[in-house]
Amino acid sequence: MAMQIGGSDEEDVVISTINTTPLVDVMLVLLIIFLITVPVTRQMVPVALPSEHNQPDQTRPKDIVISVDKDGDVFWNNQRVSDNTVLLQKMEAEAVKVPQPEVHIRGDQQAHYQAVGAVVNLCQRAGIAKVGFILQPPPRG
Repeated sequence: MAMQIGGSDEEDVVISTINTTPLVDVMLVLLIIFLITVPVTRQMVPVALPSEHNQPDQTRPKDIVISVDKDGDVFWNNQRVSDNTVLLQKMEAEAVKVPQPEVHIRGDQQAHYQAVGAVVNLCQRAGIAKVGFILQPPPRG
């Protein structure tokens, strides 16, 4: 039997983990240095900035909704219009307003293209600048 004097086998074991204490110390020192020097390096000219306010220049007119049902009947903001000459007169009265209102056309899916096309043609003849179509959005999914 052999006897060891003054040492053990555990002292010769290599530690394979990284000692992160010096790294953390260096990072904390750098953080403190940057916190101190950043306000000093930012040089700004003192300027009195204007305050923000929002005032509309003009009030927006109410949009006109023209509906065409499946039978070809035309409605001006939910009121039936008897014929195209009355519709043209109403459009011409709206076309001279400043700012000019937008015309939104709601055409029934079963309506003939000719009825909706006639409304678009009347908008063009009256001088309406902004004409749009209202559609059913597709289902999400």
